[in-house]
Amino acid sequence: MPEPSSTVFDGKACASRLPTRPGVYLMRDTQDTVLYVGKAQNLRKRVASYFDARPKVERIMRMIARVARIEVSLTRTEGEALLLENEWIKSLKPRYNILLRDDKSYPWIALSTQHEFPQIAFHRGARDKKKRYFGPYPSAGSVRESINLIHKLFRLRNCEDSYFSHRKRPCLQYQIRRCTAPCVGLVSRADYAAQVDDATLFLQGKNQEVMTRLIARMERAATAQVYESAAMFRDQINALKQMQAQQFVAASRGDIDFIALAQEQGKSCVQLVSFRGGRNLGQRSHFPSQAQGRESGEVLDAFLGQYYQDRLAPAQLILSHEVENRKLLAAVFTEKAGRKVSIQPHPRGDRRHMLELAGTNAMQALKMRLASRANMARQFEALQQLIGLDEIPQFVDCFDISHTAGKQTVGSCVVFDINGPIKSRYRRYNLKGITPGDDYAAMKQVLTRRYGRLCKEEGSMPGLILIDGGKGQLKQALEVLGEFGLTGIPVMGVAKGKARKAGYEEWILPQPLRSYRPGPDSPASHLVQQIRDEAHRFALTGHRGRRQKAATRSRLEKIPGIGSRRRRSLLNHFGGLQGVNKAGVEELSSVPGINRLLAEEIFRALH
Repeated sequence: MPEPSSTVFDGKACASRLPTRPGVYLMRDTQDTVLYVGKAQNLRKRVASYFDARPKVERIMRMIARVARIEVSLTRTEGEALLLENEWIKSLKPRYNILLRDDKSYPWIALSTQHEFPQIAFHRGARDKKKRYFGPYPSAGSVRESINLIHKLFRLRNCEDSYFSHRKRPCLQYQIRRCTAPCVGLVSRADYAAQVDDATLFLQGKNQEVMTRLIARMERAATAQVYESAAMFRDQINALKQMQAQQFVAASRGDIDFIALAQEQGKSCVQLVSFRGGRNLGQRSHFPSQAQGRESGEVLDAFLGQYYQDRLAPAQLILSHEVENRKLLAAVFTEKAGRKVSIQPHPRGDRRHMLELAGTNAMQALKMRLASRANMARQFEALQQLIGLDEIPQFVDCFDISHTAGKQTVGSCVVFDINGPIKSRYRRYNLKGITPGDDYAAMKQVLTRRYGRLCKEEGSMPGLILIDGGKGQLKQALEVLGEFGLTGIPVMGVAKGKARKAGYEEWILPQPLRSYRPGPDSPASHLVQQIRDEAHRFALTGHRGRRQKAATRSRLEKIPGIGSRRRRSLLNHFGGLQGVNKAGVEELSSVPGINRLLAEEIFRALH
């Protein structure tokens, strides 16, 4: 139900036309940008409250002054409105909502269920429907620790399918009793399936059920006088008991998330500590943005809604502060999880001590972040004063080029502001159509693509551009910016000094041409060095990826008669290009789709 905008928006009239049903409302400005997303049990009453005569905080007054129209979406219940609200907040990122900034995807444990002998592995990124996933986990370290326990307790394989299918004898993992060697038939499919079932229950936190199963198998093996198997089950039971003794915490029996909030200097940190089946899976600090001036309960309310939007909540959530929508959130999480989810603020006993520890960690993480940002603010100020900028740059773009002998050239652009790197604005460019090794042409192409698109999309321009290079690269940058009419943006080249040591770089600025050598003791030098190193890392990572891809595929691609299907068959059969290189003509001709003549052609091409 869009409300047409006018010169002066009449909020009271708009609210009077809204229904009294549950739903979500969006406030937009004259440029159609979403300012705020909210949910309400009674839309008319909630929206009208923004435009009545009661006093409001400055943040709300600024927002109301910018509203040009309001849209609403009706829902059947307030619970549905809560889910839709958080979905829109995460996708639209409104300026006046508290945002949970989550730059990294969470790690998972993946089980390849389609394989006869499933593999357990670390996973991050998009999920495959053919695999089963457990998580998400708070950190990569907690995933690797869990996988390590699974290898020790249940001896599942961790090798890739290509490696698995070409084994002739057991590998080292079998020798150190961390795998049962299904690759060479030392374990039956049924026994391996039982190992997988045990590992699945373990990952679900059902440790006691796993223990009961192992004890029953040990007793059956002992009765049948298969003492070697009975000893193996005994060792598994002892290892599981030892693990539980080391990691069991009385305050965290079952599946619990402890969530503590710390606030200081207008910033907030939410510390999340996860326990599953009595095991501590680790902790993670979250720093919601746009939370200045918000009450503790309001920040936690926003965090819960957004964090559990795309994941199942555990049976218990222990909070450091009360939240207004506690009952509603618990009902929504319960319906989504298919089991009861309780939310408890201000616990007692051992749980209170655990929550206090999480709160201490939250405050420590917040103080470290504030100190880091304050230091970076000082560095930005020192950079402004040293090179004579009119103001501290809101954004700094930095460019770098990476290649090996002119091949697989990659350009990078990283963006920093006074709070640090803005990774969502990083860009990487695969460069084509340039003379190999021509760094000037490479830099020109990167800058043209970057600022051509920003001008077309009317994106935010930087307050300073850093170029990794000397006068030649700097000249290319000035030409490109001149073509786009961006001559007002300061540009600085960062050239390696004579000693080529970090901190002794030469800074080159045009108009008028001048240079600085601030030295390793300058705060501004530390900032420029950090930004340039990040641009170099980002470019080098992209270049290595292209180089690895080329090394894997290019040699086979050049052989007549080898298309994508045959190339894939060869790589899968021999476990990679190295295996194909080692293969003889007879071995090559045994691959489906490869006859002897083609095998001889492949052998000649590779040797």
